[in-house]
Amino acid sequence: MKHPLRILALAAMATFGATSVQSAQIVVGGGDYTEQLLLAEITAQLLKHEGYEVDKRDGMGSLVIRNAQVNGQIDVYWEYTGTSLVTYNKIDTPMSAEDTYKTVKELDAEVGITWLNPSTANNTYALAVRAANEKTDAIDSLSDLADSYNNDGGLVMAVNAEFSGRPDGLPGVEKAYSFKTSRANTRSMDSGLTYQALQNEQVDVALVFSTDGRIQAFDFRLLEDDKAFFPDYATVPVVRTSVLEANPELEAPLNAMSAKLSNTVMQTLNAKIDVDKRSIEEVATEFLTENGLI
Repeated sequence: MKHPLRILALAAMATFGATSVQSAQIVVGGGDYTEQLLLAEITAQLLKHEGYEVDKRDGMGSLVIRNAQVNGQIDVYWEYTGTSLVTYNKIDTPMSAEDTYKTVKELDAEVGITWLNPSTANNTYALAVRAANEKTDAIDSLSDLADSYNNDGGLVMAVNAEFSGRPDGLPGVEKAYSFKTSRANTRSMDSGLTYQALQNEQVDVALVFSTDGRIQAFDFRLLEDDKAFFPDYATVPVVRTSVLEANPELEAPLNAMSAKLSNTVMQTLNAKIDVDKRSIEEVATEFLTENGLI
């Protein structure tokens, strides 16, 4: 028979242990565009439901978030496998989605970052055209697009500043498909404005992200990347290894959330914000509730 004081001590330890988990603070990071803002909000609400104190810091650029996590200022955020492969680890060798994930998981472990389970959402770069435009109606692939540029088809392309300089962006596309754009036939603008420019017939081709809800809403066609230039950009929760070791309970809810994400899901969620003009907080709560995550 256990002594009453021993029982009280064990109960106190159990209570303290539960409190320590619930009071652990997790810093959730996020980027500066709709999908990243939404993923950060969903994650913050999910972890609060799990009993964590959450400090959400979003609205940052990719490199800023990455450096913040490596330096211990961000604990959790959703990264894209292709971004880590090409931008952070400087690998431009084409590889499968599975190999991309395996490679970044191994390389980022060396800087104290753990990649959890990948979702099936692949937010890769894509180039899109309007459903009805005489200049692009016969263009179905990036090879077709290259032929048009090489034959002076007069196409004007909208891109963002980052895409213009990234090795997995326009310079790489031009090299892979053997064509060249010029200042006269490109327009650089904020990411969100490329969709409006294409819809409003100000340009003929626009940079988009494959999980963006406006693709369906605006009836855009994605051009086939027939040489498989763009790497896979699987959306994955990444956690500082030291934080995960201190809070192993983080893994299960984040993996459960990852399992619910796909291209269709992300397009639908993004459209609710960008097209239907609903709040990020409301859409996040609805997603978590409908999927039984809270």
